[in-house]
Amino acid sequence: MLDIKYIRENPAKVKEAAKNKKVDVDVDTLLLLDAERKALQAKIEETNRQRNEASKTKDIENGKRLKQELALLEEKMDALDEQMRPLMLKLPNVPVEGTPVGPDESGNVVIRKWGEPTTFTFKPKDHAELGKLHDVIDNELGAEVAGARFTYLKGDLVLLQQAIIQYVFSVLTDRGALENIIAANKLAAPPTPFIPVVPPLMIKPGVFERMARLEPREERYHIPSDDLYLIGSAEHALGPMHMDETLDETVLPLRYVACTAAFRREAGSYGKDTKGILRLHQFDKIEMESFSASEQSLAEQDLFVALQEHFLQVLKVPYQVVQICTGDMGGPDARQIDIESWMPGQGRYRETHTSDLMTDYQARRLGTRVKRRAGGTEFAHTNDATAIALGRTIIAVIENHQREDGTIGIPEILVPYIGGRTVIGGPKC
Repeated sequence: MLDIKYIRENPAKVKEAAKNKKVDVDVDTLLLLDAERKALQAKIEETNRQRNEASKTKDIENGKRLKQELALLEEKMDALDEQMRPLMLKLPNVPVEGTPVGPDESGNVVIRKWGEPTTFTFKPKDHAELGKLHDVIDNELGAEVAGARFTYLKGDLVLLQQAIIQYVFSVLTDRGALENIIAANKLAAPPTPFIPVVPPLMIKPGVFERMARLEPREERYHIPSDDLYLIGSAEHALGPMHMDETLDETVLPLRYVACTAAFRREAGSYGKDTKGILRLHQFDKIEMESFSASEQSLAEQDLFVALQEHFLQVLKVPYQVVQICTGDMGGPDARQIDIESWMPGQGRYRETHTSDLMTDYQARRLGTRVKRRAGGTEFAHTNDATAIALGRTIIAVIENHQREDGTIGIPEILVPYIGGRTVIGGPKC
């Protein structure tokens, strides 16, 4: 949610942001309602002043009249608030300066690349073929049990996933490891370790709305009997951890990490990415969340992206970093940066990571504030980002590390986490 004062002072920027993010919202009507509310607030304050005077002078009749008048004014105020609320909630965040303007993903800008697309002296298999060859991906059984876009991961692929999880957590919870990554990337962020969390996998609709992530509802799994939604990412349950709290400036940034299942209906994706595990209704992700002061939040996002790049580099997966344009970024985002990993089986880069800076937009809805040393409070800034989307990262790892005999090399960084093994598969391949 935007600050109403900011909207009053920057109506052109707010309108431009809504237009560029393809959000249809009537800013002029909102400003008219706000002006009416300000005038009404002045009347309420004056009526309260007169009522206090009547109480001091023991003017009972006038006090009763003013009490009735105040009740009517407050009813009008409640009605105005009800009119303003949906407009305020619908307004998207204003992108930071330098965000590319574009209608959709065609306007996204590649800002850097790491590694060259992997080449082979043989025709590479895609992950679905590799999964069938090693009996580690079973979409057919998943479909029998749960329906299309569900799967079973088995055997060595499960061990590979667990190895990735252990390695990522070992880095994010280690101050020394974070110091090294910060120094290597010349970042300004402090090396505050992430706090591991096991959050709920369900969320109340009211809290989901305060997170500004309830929409689009057609993407969400809803449980009507309990009026709960399954989370689409761990961030949905991490963000409300400090709802209606005031955090002391001295404890910031506060960073959390969680590995959870995520649930998405993939509405509108009929016929897309039906092979393998690229696009599923249920998948696993490691998600990072940060609460910071306003002056820290850009550096926080830069750190999150550096961590994402570090994980792909040690896994030896080529990738490109993409600045997301206005028409393709999320409504709450002020800056969105994605990473697309090279997938030889498809012969192209595919999105594996995203990083969202929300400034104070999300915290304003959540009521998460920061108490300043110099006095006063302000709303916190929030960041969330994918540390590892496990399914998609596994695709990139096994496709980039496959060998002509069908075996799959295990990235060196993971060997200690997978019992010293260096390869998936054997002579049967």
